[in-house]
Amino acid sequence: MNYKKRVALLVSVDISIVWLGFFLAYFVTGTDVIGDRWSHGFMFLLVSTVVFPAVMFRFKLYNRIWQYASVGELVSIFKASTIACLISYTIATICTNVMFPVSMTLMMYQTVLLLMGGVRFVWRVYRDSYLARNKVQRRTLIIGAGDCGMIIAKELMFDRTAQMSPVAFIDDDPAKHHHQVLGLPVVGGRNHIVGAVEQYAIEDIVIALPSASKKDVSSIIEACKLTKAKLKIIPRIGDLINGKITINEIRDVEVDDLLGREPIKTDLQGIADYIEDKIILVTGAGGSIGSELCRQLSTFRPKKILLLGHGENSIYTIETELREKFRDLSLETIIADVQDRSRIEDVFRNFSPQIVFHAAAHKHVPLMEKNPSEAIKNNVFGTKNVADCADRYGAERFVLISTDKAVNPTSVMGTTKRVAEMYIQSLNTYSRTKFAAVRFGNVLGSRGSVIPKFKEQIRKGGPVTVTHPDMIRYFMTIPEAVQLVIQAGAFLEGGEVFILDMGEPVKILELAKDLIRLSGFEPNVDIEIAYSGIRPGEKLFEELLTEEEGLTSTKHDRIFIGKPMTLLKNEMEQQMKRMEATVGQDSDIIRSMLQTIVPSYSQPDKVKDLSLV
Repeated sequence: MNYKKRVALLVSVDISIVWLGFFLAYFVTGTDVIGDRWSHGFMFLLVSTVVFPAVMFRFKLYNRIWQYASVGELVSIFKASTIACLISYTIATICTNVMFPVSMTLMMYQTVLLLMGGVRFVWRVYRDSYLARNKVQRRTLIIGAGDCGMIIAKELMFDRTAQMSPVAFIDDDPAKHHHQVLGLPVVGGRNHIVGAVEQYAIEDIVIALPSASKKDVSSIIEACKLTKAKLKIIPRIGDLINGKITINEIRDVEVDDLLGREPIKTDLQGIADYIEDKIILVTGAGGSIGSELCRQLSTFRPKKILLLGHGENSIYTIETELREKFRDLSLETIIADVQDRSRIEDVFRNFSPQIVFHAAAHKHVPLMEKNPSEAIKNNVFGTKNVADCADRYGAERFVLISTDKAVNPTSVMGTTKRVAEMYIQSLNTYSRTKFAAVRFGNVLGSRGSVIPKFKEQIRKGGPVTVTHPDMIRYFMTIPEAVQLVIQAGAFLEGGEVFILDMGEPVKILELAKDLIRLSGFEPNVDIEIAYSGIRPGEKLFEELLTEEEGLTSTKHDRIFIGKPMTLLKNEMEQQMKRMEATVGQDSDIIRSMLQTIVPSYSQPDKVKDLSLV
């Protein structure tokens, strides 16, 4: 029904209610309305027929969508009816100069108020019950019977497009147990989750605790994993758009929710002191780490950020995002390859960056095993080009994004990153620029990482492939890692290898099982887990520092420093020349050369054909 027809229907219903109210009041009260009183009563009725709809229009009660009516609509009806009745009575009294019986007026007022509110809410109840019978929805358990849980439950109840139907609450507050919220039972605390899922045939669980600690949420997720229900979550308050809670904010539970780490505390002033009003160069700015660096650096009011990358699409994407979020930020997009020395020289000559974050690198271990020359050209000589220019053009600080795979490496990729660390440490011995590396493990959700691969395999119905049942890795979210990288830059004195506290190591097999359960399936029942074998260059576990590197603390409890190694400039330059001479040669020659530079490098026995997935 279109707007005009709906309004005409409502006006007709309201006029009918006014007339019905008048005659009901007459018969119920038995009022004698002959003579002048009748003329006043008739005038009162005629005036009410006009005034009531007019006041309803004034209160915009004909613009409301009544299937979503709430207490607010009842209050508006009460106000409009009261004002309309007073206006009608006053006009009729002035026109006829006769007082109409107050008892009949009050009875008519009460009847009209009751019927106008009742008709609208009966329509809402009918619509709700009709939709409930005709919608296919997933039975949903909401964890958290507080304000957020109530908002989510309400929206799910009244949203015709919602695919979830709330049937019960879980809440740790004993005062709410065995009571009802919005007509839904509060079954009990988190220890009742499994029982509630079985009792109410729950298909989806929504964790509606945006103010809870990450540790608390992680504990609840662990309890939910014992069920086959699919898990959803409302983001933390700080992550909500404008802090507003809606069902549009419901998302799947991610692996980082499982980690249960509290937000990182950073020295904002210390970071601002070296970032604010500076020209910042970020290489690899279109990648997972590089783009997040740009996002976080933008909040510290730099003078300009230079977004340098080889892929035009990814650079365009991060540029567009930053221009939308930071309208006053000065940006410069640069499409360049760090292997192109003359192009990098041009960038430094034209823009004179003061702070450099070097994130550009080849990071895919199996691919670099098959293409060792490309790993050397990009990871070693690409780093050399950027670092040399930082030294030559007087940059203040240079931060290399490194990896735990550089420690006792078993892969070409890890070894080239270790050589890059060694090179900037040698530069630091004589340069005015302060050079340092930041070393960390795997980041969740980065390109080529295991999480997106597992998710895609689950989406296709499996199998989920794990290389080895005992494979262990350190994990950190991209924002966490970048936050600590920027913080480490504030501690930089020159020559350090900063090592980030990655938390507890995670077994890849358990990670795969968690992802399967979070998707509502049972590992090795609904989704098979298959073992593909360790690939060349991979280790069962990663280390964060070598034996010769001591570990000292910093002012931040999650950032440590490996003891700087003294590397002679001339010796390092000779090694770089030897390395350059082997580029393009046989892979075995390249690996042997790498081993002479990084003695801790352990070559794989052989290189086999590798699947890219």
